[in-house]
Amino acid sequence: MAEHIVHAPFPGVFYRRPDPESPPFVNESDTVASGSVVGLIEVMKMFQEIRSEADGTVTEFLVENEAAVDAGQPLMRLT
Repeated sequence: MAEHIVHAPFPGVFYRRPDPESPPFVNESDTVASGSVVGLIEVMKMFQEIRSEADGTVTEFLVENEAAVDAGQPLMRLT
């Protein structure tokens, strides 16, 4: 299976959880479908869902939870 990288569509703060008390949207080794929510990016107190553009298994997160990210920055790797 081909590798797919999920990229940040715009700059902001990347969150792996919908809120601090909830579990992450996905963990390493989870299987995701195209269109699945895999995280959030917050910009000016507005949260935008980040969705996978491919089916696959999460093999690695490339940024930490609550990390500032730039537009186009790789967030996670799927295989």
